[in-house]
Amino acid sequence: MLRYRVIPLVLLDGYSVVKTIQFDIRRNQGNPIVVSRIYNSRNVDELMLLDIDASKEDRGIDLHTVDAASSECFMPLTVGGGLKTCEDITKALKAGADKISLNTIIFDKPEFLKEAVSVFGSQCIVASIDIKKNEIGEWELFSHSNRNVNMSLDEMLDFLIKSDVGEILVNSVDLDGTMSGYDLDLIEHVSSATNIPVIAAGGASGPNDCSRAITTGASAVSAASIFHFTSYTPRTCKEDMDKHGIPTRLLDIEDTKF
Repeated sequence: MLRYRVIPLVLLDGYSVVKTIQFDIRRNQGNPIVVSRIYNSRNVDELMLLDIDASKEDRGIDLHTVDAASSECFMPLTVGGGLKTCEDITKALKAGADKISLNTIIFDKPEFLKEAVSVFGSQCIVASIDIKKNEIGEWELFSHSNRNVNMSLDEMLDFLIKSDVGEILVNSVDLDGTMSGYDLDLIEHVSSATNIPVIAAGGASGPNDCSRAITTGASAVSAASIFHFTSYTPRTCKEDMDKHGIPTRLLDIEDTKF
């Protein structure tokens, strides 16, 4: 039976955990190793560790951080940030990553996505796309690293299907850090346009948002702000999913608070 996942999203600005609002305002959340240890104690389904400044600063994610975080995690770990070559991916996997998230390189060198899938397998590659609405309410691809984006959303989805990526992380820039609910229309649009599993990101305000995202078409939900700034935990989100008849993995453990 397919079990739907709740995935904490840990954003880095190099060596510190940060939480953004609409990819702009930042709040420091401390040490990624401590954060990883806490999420491990909560027995989460997966963890995502993404360096949001790596590509912009023309560097890779710090492998010592990946290694230290993976040593605290007894769950699948997805890592992203500044990974441009198969050698970069190999190093991240050797440091403890189970999956790789690619974002900026998709725009800079689209052919690399197919190469990565061919070398490491679909199950290893997550395509991360950031989306915001323009002044007339249309969805547009957004590059946090100020790269030139020449594709429409639907063109990108068609490209990802042909590239055979394993998952798509769909992040709403407009709702990032706002805790005002996921963009359900966006989730429905992406999930109906492709059979690739969709991870919804951006805007979760509570457990019911997670359940609604799943019933709208997401295969997993990722969140950060609600786990840092509210009393909600990954477990309470999964309890709500279970209450709504959504298959998920529940264990009898006590959540550790931040």
